[in-house]
Amino acid sequence: MSKSPLPPFFKEGIRQFNASIGSKNFWLRTLVTVAASCKLFAADAAALETVNIALSNKNFQMILYPIAQERGYMQEEGIDLRVILARAELSVQATMAGSFQFNMAGTMAVVNVMKGGAPFKVILATNDKVLSWILGKPEITSLKELKGKRVATSGVANVTLIMAKQVMQKHGIDPDRDINFINTGGGSNGVRALMAGAVDGVVASTAERYIGVPAGLRELSFIGNEVKNSWGTMATTDQLIQEKPKLVAGMIKASLKALRFIRKERDATIAVAMKFAGLDKNIASRMYDDLVGTFNQNGLVDEETQRNDIEVIRQILKTPDTIPVQRAYDFRFAREADRQLTQSGWRP
Repeated sequence: MSKSPLPPFFKEGIRQFNASIGSKNFWLRTLVTVAASCKLFAADAAALETVNIALSNKNFQMILYPIAQERGYMQEEGIDLRVILARAELSVQATMAGSFQFNMAGTMAVVNVMKGGAPFKVILATNDKVLSWILGKPEITSLKELKGKRVATSGVANVTLIMAKQVMQKHGIDPDRDINFINTGGGSNGVRALMAGAVDGVVASTAERYIGVPAGLRELSFIGNEVKNSWGTMATTDQLIQEKPKLVAGMIKASLKALRFIRKERDATIAVAMKFAGLDKNIASRMYDDLVGTFNQNGLVDEETQRNDIEVIRQILKTPDTIPVQRAYDFRFAREADRQLTQSGWRP
């Protein structure tokens, strides 16, 4: 089959191209262009500020941070985010020392505010429902049947236990008199003890709920439906807010973009959860479908919820004193970021 002859203008274009790449000027111009591009790239990278955030776990609600980094939301705000795992108490201390700019131990930060006047503020709430459950043996069909029984908990004086006690009181149980709480420590120890028959119920975390229910344990209460408290809260120092308000605003704006992404992009969010938390697809999918409605789009909670959070901490500290919400919460950055994103019509 004979080849069709090339049009004259096409031949002339090839001739000029071949002539140009054979010249020193072509390669010089190319090298200059590449060098300039590399310089611009390096400048962009250098412009990013390294920011450390401490997470106390890899629970499902924490996926907004790998999402915010992978989708480029943090970079858009000039932030190179480093996610570091640290216990809640340690992360609060390290934030005060300047090793972390932000932490996801907002409750522990408020404990320090109430206990010693520490200069912290909670600036973001990931969820407007508490992600905690009360599970029981299969034969236990209601909370009232836990009277006189043993219930596992991850601590004898923690936030979820106080909330679980509030729920029990609503159902006619005096938790201090009717329930024998057993401290089984963190992780999945509580639900494992329940599955082994060592206890009759457990105040369960998200991970424990998705271990226990498929194994036949009965869900007696979703605590998030029965109390009005925040969950997954971010804290920072008053000093950072005062000295670097633009950084704080950028951190919150990128986080809100990730929260909106989570609510809109099911498959992509599930994929991140599998990678970040080491979940299999079935569990990650169930978690998403069950919990996506608890994620805030605007990153804040109302004053009633803030007061409820403070009251829970007051009970943990066993103090008669309380504090005004302004001492512990500052959601103005979340309000402004939500306003900007809504006004601009931003979509993931």
